[in-house]
Amino acid sequence: MLPSTIPIFPLPNVVLFPAVFLPLHIFEARYRQMLSDALRGDRIIGISLLKRQRSDGDAPAAVYPVGCAGLISHAEELPDGRSNIVLRGIQRFRIGWEEQDRTYRRAHIEPLPERASETSRTNVRETRTQLETLLAGRLETFDGPSMVPGGMGDEDLVNTLSQYLDLEPVEKQALLERDDIASRSQALIDLIQIRTLATSPSGGAGLQ
Repeated sequence: MLPSTIPIFPLPNVVLFPAVFLPLHIFEARYRQMLSDALRGDRIIGISLLKRQRSDGDAPAAVYPVGCAGLISHAEELPDGRSNIVLRGIQRFRIGWEEQDRTYRRAHIEPLPERASETSRTNVRETRTQLETLLAGRLETFDGPSMVPGGMGDEDLVNTLSQYLDLEPVEKQALLERDDIASRSQALIDLIQIRTLATSPSGGAGLQ
């Protein structure tokens, strides 16, 4: 269960997904303070994707309202005060409103549970076969893993691929906002197929 208020770490090209690990390097003073406070508390940090448009005046940079909270599973402080940390995604959230009392951003949030009905799990198992077919032996158009891990659970596989395949950040954000894992899986398949068609020399359908 997420707390009602969490620190928000806005990032320009990073989308965190539930149950997926994310290494981060913390160097700005305000985020060093954020990390220090989190380590003394519940070790939770919310990751939110920055929007590309500029903010007006001194207003904080706009972020997408749906993000994912991560639990600090590892933290290493360096001699100069910077830190390397690893977050593990735990749950999606929607930002309600932000507090303005600290150097870093904090927001009141609404936790967003993953819908995981038996029908949804069955659909994910079915789409996993399609994902394996699409990805096996070829990912020339992606900088992601070239093989599908056989021992990984269906939901974890979908979320890991969503986070680490070389998709546009806004595409990953759209996947994160899908609150049904089966819907996310199908949307991921659609993105892979579109990318494959776009990069195919013949422009034809299908994978070789």
